[in-house]
Amino acid sequence: MKRFHIILALLLAAAPGRAAPIDDARLQSAGSDTGNWILPGRDYGDSRFSPLSAIDRTSVKRLVPKWIYQTGYAATFQTTPLVADGVMYLSAPFSHVIAIDAKTGRERWRYEHKATTKKLCCGPANRGVALGYGLVYVATVDARLVALDQATGKVVFDVALAPATDAEAPSEDSATIRGGDAAMKGAVAGATGIGANSAPLVYDGKVIVGITGVGYGLHLDSDRPGAPLGAVVGVAGRYGRPGFLAAFDAKTGARIWTFESTREDWEGAFSQETAYGVKLERDIPAEKAAAPEHKDAWKFGGGSIWHAPALDSKTGLLYLGIGNPSPQVAGESRPGDNLYTSSLVAIDAKTGKLVWHYQQVPHDLWGYDVASPPALFDVEVSGRKVAAVGQASKLGWYFVHDRATGELLFKSEPYAPQTNLFRAPTKEGIVIAPGVGGGSNWSPAAVDEQAGRAFVAAMHWPSTYRAQEIAATADKPAVRFFSIEPVKEGMYGLLSAIDLKAGGKILWQRRTPEPLIGGTLATAGGLVFNGEGSGDLSAFDSATGETLWSFNCGAGVNAPPMAYAVDGTEYVAVAAGGSQIWGFRQGGAVIAFGLPD
Repeated sequence: MKRFHIILALLLAAAPGRAAPIDDARLQSAGSDTGNWILPGRDYGDSRFSPLSAIDRTSVKRLVPKWIYQTGYAATFQTTPLVADGVMYLSAPFSHVIAIDAKTGRERWRYEHKATTKKLCCGPANRGVALGYGLVYVATVDARLVALDQATGKVVFDVALAPATDAEAPSEDSATIRGGDAAMKGAVAGATGIGANSAPLVYDGKVIVGITGVGYGLHLDSDRPGAPLGAVVGVAGRYGRPGFLAAFDAKTGARIWTFESTREDWEGAFSQETAYGVKLERDIPAEKAAAPEHKDAWKFGGGSIWHAPALDSKTGLLYLGIGNPSPQVAGESRPGDNLYTSSLVAIDAKTGKLVWHYQQVPHDLWGYDVASPPALFDVEVSGRKVAAVGQASKLGWYFVHDRATGELLFKSEPYAPQTNLFRAPTKEGIVIAPGVGGGSNWSPAAVDEQAGRAFVAAMHWPSTYRAQEIAATADKPAVRFFSIEPVKEGMYGLLSAIDLKAGGKILWQRRTPEPLIGGTLATAGGLVFNGEGSGDLSAFDSATGETLWSFNCGAGVNAPPMAYAVDGTEYVAVAAGGSQIWGFRQGGAVIAFGLPD
C-alpha cells in the first residue's frame, strides 16, 4: 500500500497542468526550472536569462503572435509577467492583478485594486507580482502590500507600507514658481509621497519590498498630451522622507525589519571625487559650513527603491540600488555625500542590516539614481573566479563589484555618451549627458553568464541644467531653484552587449531611433529580445547584434520581455502599453509569441 501511494504521488506530480507548490526549495531552484518564470528576474540572481532554445537564431524569423490579452487599461505598462505551471500572473497599471492561461491567453481571475488615495506619487506603473506559499503578492501604487490567493485572486491580507498621510504634498514652492517665472514654459507641479511600483521578492518566509516617490522634486508639465516630461525642478528645503526596503511575514503581512535609505550621519566624507576617481564640482568648504544648520536633512533625504533586490541565497545577502536624495537636483539644504542615496548596497536578508555600500554619485545633483536592478554572476578577474554583482548605471557604465565586499572589480566602457559629467548648473544652462533619464534607467539588463555577456538597454538624451532665481516681491521672498530639462532633439536608444570576460569592453552596440526604456531578455537560443517605444519588439543575435526578427505591437514596448514553455511549446511574452512619461503610445496588451504549429 505504501508503494502504491508513492507511485500515485509521482503520477500526480507529473500530470500535465498539475501545479506544484511554490515553496522555498522551488524558488531557490528557479534558475534550473526550464519552462517557468517564477521570480521577477527569473532567478534570485536577476539574470533574465532563459535556458529555452527552440526559438533560436534560425527559427526566430518564423515567430508569430500566439495570443493577445487586453487588460482594459491604456496606461504606462511595465510589468514582467510570471508563469508557473501553465498560468501567467501579471500586474496591470494601477496595481490590478490578473491570472491568465499561459497557453491560450484566457483570463482565469482578476483582482481590481481600489487605491486609498487619488494622489499617486509616481503614476500608475507597476513592474510585477511575486509568487510563493500559495499566494500572489503585489506592492501597490498607493503604498500597500496585498496578498491574493493564487488559485482564486481573493484578498488574504492588505497592509500599509507607510501611513497614508505621507502621500500629501507641500504646495508652497510649486505655487511660488508657477506664479513667478515667465521663463518656465509650463505649469509646475510637485508632490512628495509614497508609492510602490517594483515587484516584491519572496524569500525564507518573507516578502521584501521597497517604496518610491520620496525623492522630492517638482516637474514641468508636458507641453502637449503624450509628450515626454518637460523638466525636473529642484528647490532646497525640508521635503520628502527617507526611502526604505522592508520585509514582511509572508503569511500575515506583519513587518519584520526595515532598512532606511538614509542615515543620521549621512554627510559622509564630503567626497571631492567619486569612488572611481571622477572629480565632482562641489564647494566642500561651503557645504561643511552649512552642515550644522541642516543636521536633520537626512530625515527628509529620499532614496526610492525602483526594483526588486537580487539575492544570493547561499550567503543570504540582498543587493539593490538606492535612488537620488531629496530634494532632487537641489543640494543646498542637504550638505554632504547624502548616504546611502545613489548607491548600490548589500543587506542581510534576515535582519535588514547593511553589509556594504558603494556610492556611485556622492551628493547627487543630477538625478542619477541606481535604478536598474543588479544581477549576480561569477567572473574571472586576474586569474581568479569571483562571485560578482553587476549593475547598469544611469551614468553609462556597467559596474561590476565583488559580491562579498563591494570592491569595484571593473566598470565597462561607456555604453552611452558622456558630456560634462558631474558639472554644476549655471544660469545660462549647461548641457550634460547622460541626462536625468540615463544611461540605463530602470530597465533591467540580462546576463548570459556562460557567454560572459551583459545586455543593456540605454539611451542618449542630454539635459540642460540651470540655476535660476525668482526675485523677491513685496509679499514673497526670493526663490532660488534648479531645473534639468531634456534636450528636445538628438535623442536615441542604445542596445549594448558588454563583454564581462574582457573587463567590460563593448562587444557590439545597436543604435535605435528612440530612447530605450523597458529592459532585455537573453536566451540559450543565442538571442536578445528588446522592445522600443515605437511598438517594435525585436530579436538580435546575441553574439553579433544583428537584427533577426521584429514585430510591431501597436503600442510602446516599454516593459521587459520574458520566456516560458507550456506542454513543450516555447513562448516569448511582453507587455505592450507604452509610457506616458516618455511620450510613447499607450495601450494595454500582453502578447505571447511562438513558432507556428
